[in-house]
Amino acid sequence: MSEPAPRRWSVQEFFAWQERQDERYELVGGVPVRMMAGARNVHDDIVVNLVAEFRTWLRGTPCRPFTGDGSVETLPGQIRRPDLGVDCGSRDPNGLTAAKPRLVAEVLSPSTRDFDAFDKLEEYKTVASLAVVLLVEPNAPEIALWRRDADGAWQRRLVAGLDQTIDLPELGMSLALTDVYDGIAFPARPRLVSGG
Repeated sequence: MSEPAPRRWSVQEFFAWQERQDERYELVGGVPVRMMAGARNVHDDIVVNLVAEFRTWLRGTPCRPFTGDGSVETLPGQIRRPDLGVDCGSRDPNGLTAAKPRLVAEVLSPSTRDFDAFDKLEEYKTVASLAVVLLVEPNAPEIALWRRDADGAWQRRLVAGLDQTIDLPELGMSLALTDVYDGIAFPARPRLVSGG
């Protein structure tokens, strides 16, 4: 005998329940899904660097960065928690979702890399107010920049190298990769050795 399908939760039910939990969850398909815990130090260091840069650049503007404790409703009844987001809407101090998210950033990790780079990215692209999605590689100075063009189509550009800068006219700022990766030591890349 098959199990009955789980009941789909509303966003309001989810947030009321989430407030009583010790861990963070996302709402996926109407069902709470526990987020991975225990990010590596490199992941956390990059997130802190991003928060510091966005907070500095956006001070005095109507936009504010938020962390993974904040959330974005990507699809009706679907709640995601990016590593960093920028909300340019009127923020309710008691609210639980971004009012008008303009940018989200995900720092890739081994356990969620493919999901973040494909499935979650496609969800983010459905959010009408989002203009930019950043997928940040922790093992090399590389950021996949997804930007919505004037026709509403999403364009991808890989920005690689510590000497590179990402211009974000949508937010009136630029993001230097040297600042994103400040204090990060990258793993050595394997080299081909000639046999002979």
